[in-house]
Amino acid sequence: MTVEAFDDYPEPIACAKRAAQAAFKLGSTKGVDRSRAVLAMAQTLKRSFDDILEANTLDLEASREMAVPDLILDWLKLTPKRLEMTVDILQRLGELSDPLRRVRHTDYQLEDSQTYSQLMPLGVIAFIYEAFPELAAIAAGLCIKTGNSLILKGSTEASHSNAAIGNALQTAITEVGLPTGCIELITAEHGTSTRNLVTQDQYLNLVIPYGRSSFIQQVVRQSTSPVLKSAMGNCYLYWSPNGSLDMVRWMILDSHQSEPDPVNAIEKVLIHRQTLPSSLSVLWNSLKEQGFEIRGDAELVEAFPQLRPVKDEEWGCAYLTKTIAFKLVDSLDAAILWINQYSSGHADCIVTESYQESRQFALGVNSASSYINASSRFSRQLSRGDAVFLGMSNQKGHRRGFIGLESLTTTKYIVQGNGRF
Repeated sequence: MTVEAFDDYPEPIACAKRAAQAAFKLGSTKGVDRSRAVLAMAQTLKRSFDDILEANTLDLEASREMAVPDLILDWLKLTPKRLEMTVDILQRLGELSDPLRRVRHTDYQLEDSQTYSQLMPLGVIAFIYEAFPELAAIAAGLCIKTGNSLILKGSTEASHSNAAIGNALQTAITEVGLPTGCIELITAEHGTSTRNLVTQDQYLNLVIPYGRSSFIQQVVRQSTSPVLKSAMGNCYLYWSPNGSLDMVRWMILDSHQSEPDPVNAIEKVLIHRQTLPSSLSVLWNSLKEQGFEIRGDAELVEAFPQLRPVKDEEWGCAYLTKTIAFKLVDSLDAAILWINQYSSGHADCIVTESYQESRQFALGVNSASSYINASSRFSRQLSRGDAVFLGMSNQKGHRRGFIGLESLTTTKYIVQGNGRF
């Protein structure tokens, strides 16, 4: 990229430079200091609830006047519960052990030397998000914990909320003595487009976009820096002939309980042709009672005229609403082929009592995760274990699956010799 191109956009380049300088210092800090910073962010955020909620009200009012879609309004709206959950996640992160510099064994061993590897910070990460203002704090906690600087760029619909949260995070960083550039916030006043930011590959080490699939793809096309894609919705479930109706119903309903973003929500169901029509009617009526809209392929619509037909392009797209599309298939093999062609590829499910079918599905489905008689519901902070997650990635490069602390690190190999030559 030419110097002239950088000069056209002074703000993103200045922001990226500050973040890179801060990352150099942050990467050498002790784990206890980074943990203290994350805990400070949690406390500062908690003290700022009133300011954040007031700012969010302004965003909601402006968005309604601009006829912003209801889906985005749901993602934008903050509540005390959502903020409390964010604080809990930051507190959990602050209490976790340091993920950096743990010594790991490696198979690459030279004679008269010892080789080992360690997890290290990536450097500068840009988080570009559509609504979801609270995710800025979670991303900041993950980045500071792993020794990375963070550049935040939220959508204009959440400009007031983003500023209030960003200011709280920056205040906490300053109070604990970390470099001020550890968290950079690009606001609407800067007039910086997404393209202007994601092409600063001289300084950026990773870009994480979060939002609708169209938004993710836009960032991927424009970025000259590595991208860690996230994914939401369009997860498939295959209902085997020996699978339980009650299990299918529970998995669908529970998968949609992840709010406000239905990350792993089951939106498509493939039904074996041997499934009884009476079982389908029971399932559909139960889902309708819970507010779901039911759609079907041409064959199902012919048999059940009350169903709304599915358009061809819908099979590969996420609804991100309480909508389920059903399709008949002839076999498990056919289901796997269909899922591999149309699923978003981050979480797909099967209901079966057959161990052989479950293994065939788990190994055959080209997805980051597969669920066997288990709800695919996503949680950023699990009740068991120490993991905290930002989202789900459906790509095969860099990292795949749950986006957690290790996803924001890289590996360094160290060869320790004894001086012989």
